[in-house]
Amino acid sequence: MNNVTVVDHPLIQHKLTIMRNKETSIAGFRRLLREIAHLLCYEVTRDLELEMIPIETPMSEMMAPAIKGKKLVFASILRAGNGLLEGMLDLVPAARVAHIGMYRDHATLEPVEYYFKAPSNLQDRLIIVVDPMLATANSATAAIDKLKERGANNIRFLCLLAAPEGVARFTEAHPDVPVFTASIDSHLNELGYIMPGLGDAGDRMYGTK
Repeated sequence: MNNVTVVDHPLIQHKLTIMRNKETSIAGFRRLLREIAHLLCYEVTRDLELEMIPIETPMSEMMAPAIKGKKLVFASILRAGNGLLEGMLDLVPAARVAHIGMYRDHATLEPVEYYFKAPSNLQDRLIIVVDPMLATANSATAAIDKLKERGANNIRFLCLLAAPEGVARFTEAHPDVPVFTASIDSHLNELGYIMPGLGDAGDRMYGTK
């Protein structure tokens, strides 16, 4: 699929298999999601622009590469997005963070917004939106809409799993937003869950029903 990158690194795929297993504990699921977030973060930030800056090592002065421009923004779609967010912040602790509160109405499968808080100057920053699942894509699409309304114009979307239906809807709504995922699964079931998937990521992270 155009504009979609499936990160098929063996470590990611191995850890994802353990996460899919229904016997994996809450603590194990949470830890694996954080570890996979580290690995996915490398890929989604692979082409960040660098600039040369002067520094002094214990041995000599030199020009060394550093990330150019304003700090990145990681935008977490609550609540499950925080599982990826924590791993991303391990690697980029200086990143700014946006929180987008949305939940899926289980009757209509449409997103319901309840919270939005983001850093200033979104138009000048790269924003990486994180949510473990791209299922119907309703929440992800609405979240990108909100960010664009606030001026964001350089956005990437990172998820753990995606469904073909969600990818199709998302890329149609936001063809300018690249998608990075560890797997594109088979399909959505009648309740809008990814199959074979791993269940509800938020419930498995936090032990809720």
